[in-house]
Amino acid sequence: MEVYTAIKYLAEDDRPREKLMLKGRHVLSDAELLAILIGSGSRNESAVQLCQRILRACDNDLNKLSKISIKELCEFKGIGEAKAISIVSALELGRRKKDSSQPDKAVIKSSRTAYEVLRPLLGDLPHEEFWILILNRANAVVKSECVSKGGINATLVDARIVFKPAILHNASSIILAHNHPSGNLKASDEDIKLTKKLREAGKLFDISIFDHIIVGENNYYSFADEGLMSA
Repeated sequence: MEVYTAIKYLAEDDRPREKLMLKGRHVLSDAELLAILIGSGSRNESAVQLCQRILRACDNDLNKLSKISIKELCEFKGIGEAKAISIVSALELGRRKKDSSQPDKAVIKSSRTAYEVLRPLLGDLPHEEFWILILNRANAVVKSECVSKGGINATLVDARIVFKPAILHNASSIILAHNHPSGNLKASDEDIKLTKKLREAGKLFDISIFDHIIVGENNYYSFADEGLMSA
């Protein structure tokens, strides 16, 4: 059983805040960084020990932690709503930083290239979202945009909302994308029908749809690779 030691009784360079100041952020463990966010632990557990326990419950995987809701975090003794909000907010900032680090105007040469652009946007979401990649004539990504957010199993997609940003950015073509939080990357009948509907709508605007990518955390499904873009 791990012995509880209040952070204030630790050597100065072992306290997360002081350690960060003295040695830099890179030397801190994930638990220590989380401990700085929540500020304090409980009567029987330091902030670091509490965060270690939370991480163990997520197999020490920050991707899994990022999918936990505020309500689920509050189930850990010592975590109230304010601390849970701090953790969720910090992880969301990290995800957004990863999103913004995507190179501007990445050129789409294959479904794999498209997936590499889309994975940071959709790969670890606990709910379903529908995005488009807006391409110019050189197949470079002009903009990536979320056009719909849904629940765990589905999201509603309106053709008018899909093509509005494409028209505004003078798209030559677009790539459709959505995620399956369940991890099952197979295209559903609804996915196939929607793709056909949007392809027909694109003809009215002279905007072609190159592909529809179903994004997973570590893999993807390409309609074009599976021969479904001509169905």
